[in-house]
Amino acid sequence: MTPKMFKIVTVALLAGSIGPAALSLPAYAGGRISVNFAPANAEDAGTFATGLRFYSLYRGLRDGDIRQSGHGNVAGLAQNGRGNLGIIQQRGNGHSATLQQNGNDNAYGIFQYGKHTSTDVVQDGDGGSGATFSYGW
Repeated sequence: MTPKMFKIVTVALLAGSIGPAALSLPAYAGGRISVNFAPANAEDAGTFATGLRFYSLYRGLRDGDIRQSGHGNVAGLAQNGRGNLGIIQQRGNGHSATLQQNGNDNAYGIFQYGKHTSTDVVQDGDGGSGATFSYGW
C-alpha cells in the first residue's frame, strides 16, 4: 500500500467513525416564535380594545387577570390609571411575563403557550391596545 493510499484509507475510516458519533448526540431544538399586534391608529386601537374586553367578559376575567396552568410560570401585572384591561394567560412550563399599564383606558393581552417564553410590555398613554402571542418549544 502506497503512503498516499494509506492516508486516503485513514481519512475515510476516521470520517466514517466520527459521523455516527456526531449523529448520536442529542440536538437542542428549543426556540420560540412570537407575534406582536399593535394597532396603528386610535380607531383601530379602540376596535381591538373592544375585542379584548368582549373576550374578557366571555372568559369571566377582571380588569387585571393572570391565568396560568403548568409549572414554573411567573407573571406580574401593574396598572396605574383607570379603565385599564390587562390579561396574561400562560399554558405550559417555564413562562415569564410582565405587563405594566400607565394611563387610562388601555387594553393589552399576553398569551403564552408551550414552554420557556418571555414577554415584558410597558403600555404608556391613554386608549392604547395590543397583544402578544408566543409559543415556545
